[in-house]
Amino acid sequence: MASTSAEIIAFLLTISGWVLVSSTLPTDYWKVSTIDGTVITTATYWANLWKTCVTDSTGVSNCKDFPSMLALDGYIQACRGLMISAVCLGFFGAIFGLVGMKCTKVGGSDQTKAKIACLAGLIFILSGLCSMTSCSLYANRITSEFFDPSFVAQKYELGAALFIGWAGASLCIIGGSIFCFSIAENSNSPRRGYAYNGATSVMSSRTKVHNSIPEKTPPKHFDKNAYV
Repeated sequence: MASTSAEIIAFLLTISGWVLVSSTLPTDYWKVSTIDGTVITTATYWANLWKTCVTDSTGVSNCKDFPSMLALDGYIQACRGLMISAVCLGFFGAIFGLVGMKCTKVGGSDQTKAKIACLAGLIFILSGLCSMTSCSLYANRITSEFFDPSFVAQKYELGAALFIGWAGASLCIIGGSIFCFSIAENSNSPRRGYAYNGATSVMSSRTKVHNSIPEKTPPKHFDKNAYV
């Protein structure tokens, strides 16, 4: 029962993390920068993996899509690939996790379901690592440009999408680890054995029958001195 509850908690954690990671991919604010005037903010610059935009004080946004994937910076290409891989791995991990849970009626025996659940945990851990690496790589580029005194272009700060991606990656890794421990709990659980007592009952019945038969004492032989 405890193992089933742990698997349900792990499934909820991994699904929540996968949803957060999936929502991070199209989120706008991966990096953001503002230009403040004397009274109000005059412009807000923000960018994600697909476009860069500027929003003025009236709320009007002007965006520019990245022209070509081959002309992008290397870190943006890497972040795109890692995030797409994280979303795809989370999808397959959710399917394997649903099949490998003990509360479902598909997947075969308990040992087979435990192996499937462990595989789902490994996939979710790999998905979380991809998302964590992508967000960390993007954040490292932002911070290195921000603290570089020789960088004269527009400097940005960390956007909300990075924190959402880190949170989703952490949930995927934690839930995947719980799934991996399910195979260890299944292997350590005691197995019920069924003893066959047929031979014992036959032997015991034979022993009872043998004990119920009175022993025949051999006849006593008296020598001739006994009659004197």
